[in-house]
Amino acid sequence: MSKQDWSKHFQKQVRTLAKEVGLEGLTVVKNGGRVQIKIRKSEGKKVISQETVMLSFPWTEQSSGDAYTRVRNIARFMKEGHGLKASANLAQKKAPRKGKDWRKILKNFKDQKINFGTAISEETFKKQYLPPCEMVVEVMSKNNPPTNPRDLIDICVKDWKPESVSRKHRTRAIKQFLDHAVLREGIADIWTPPADLKQHIGKAKPKDIVNQKAAAFESDQQILDFLETLPTNSPYKKDAEAATTWFNCFCLMAELGLRPIEVNYLQALFDPISKEHYWHCTYIKKAGNGATEPRRIEPLPLIDRDGKEIRWNLLERFRSNLLPLPDKVDGEAAGTYLKRRQSWKDLKEVMRTTQGANITCYSFRHYYALRCHLKLIDSGSASLSMGHSIEAHHRNYPYSKKSTTTNAFKIARERSIT
Repeated sequence: MSKQDWSKHFQKQVRTLAKEVGLEGLTVVKNGGRVQIKIRKSEGKKVISQETVMLSFPWTEQSSGDAYTRVRNIARFMKEGHGLKASANLAQKKAPRKGKDWRKILKNFKDQKINFGTAISEETFKKQYLPPCEMVVEVMSKNNPPTNPRDLIDICVKDWKPESVSRKHRTRAIKQFLDHAVLREGIADIWTPPADLKQHIGKAKPKDIVNQKAAAFESDQQILDFLETLPTNSPYKKDAEAATTWFNCFCLMAELGLRPIEVNYLQALFDPISKEHYWHCTYIKKAGNGATEPRRIEPLPLIDRDGKEIRWNLLERFRSNLLPLPDKVDGEAAGTYLKRRQSWKDLKEVMRTTQGANITCYSFRHYYALRCHLKLIDSGSASLSMGHSIEAHHRNYPYSKKSTTTNAFKIARERSIT
């Protein structure tokens, strides 16, 4: 075959391929003695965009067969939604290698999260990051792994309900893992995850929509009624002891607006100015935007249905070692105890069906935030007592509920009259 014949044949092959796969405008040309792929988008006779990629193959008859195979593989990746350059990288196997590479990347990612930046604890990494990241390693170690970050994320989160908290956490953890892989481990840029994760988190079906975020309780009395159901007087000593320690724990969380884990970090300190003891919490919460500081906590006692302030005398009992607490207190332990109580299950169902709300062990804290607002405590003061920024307070904690709105306006009207 003459020089002119083989090059025309090669270009015709590519045009036929482009037509078959629906990539009109895909061609190959000679550029500097090598094969260059072009793809043009046109409107009529006007070219509106053009993208090119230079291949490593020389423009020779001997290389034309291998070059065509490469072009065909590139076209396949383009049909999957990749751009020309990304498809060329994938076809040239610039995608990360399987198994061993990803395992090493995970090890380095863990080191980065625990020891640098706003460092997190090893326990936090183990609970929040390790499960989804290990799934990435597993998926990428298979014979036919996904060829882009979007498919990889979808595979790793599909077993969790759309818009659920678990799915959101997994998706965000995988995004951070992939960002690390690209920015620090030399993985090709095509593996950069999308900035907007909404498509991967998904939307819940209307019938499944329950706000997964911890909701505030409806009233002080709702908390008091639930606490009354704990079997502190059980004839079984073990059950009674457990109920008593968790009763005390939930009282602290409700009156002080604590995160469950903060129960372990409480102190009773003395104020030389007021000559009174006060609650102090030494817990430091690390997050992406910084860390909290040890703080003074202001109690906000509950009020029963008769308008009487509930006095559990928590600070005095704590100082006198008369406030027994569970051996381990964190979100998981508190959640496990609550899930075993039928009265908690019943309350969760009531909140789900009547409010579309999800109560958790963090609902004591959320209700504290709501009560601060209802008692006209400014956001700055509430934030300091709760141990988070004003921005976090406004973003994550409720200002009102349907059940409190009418009364809030009634009080405002009475105030304006007087």
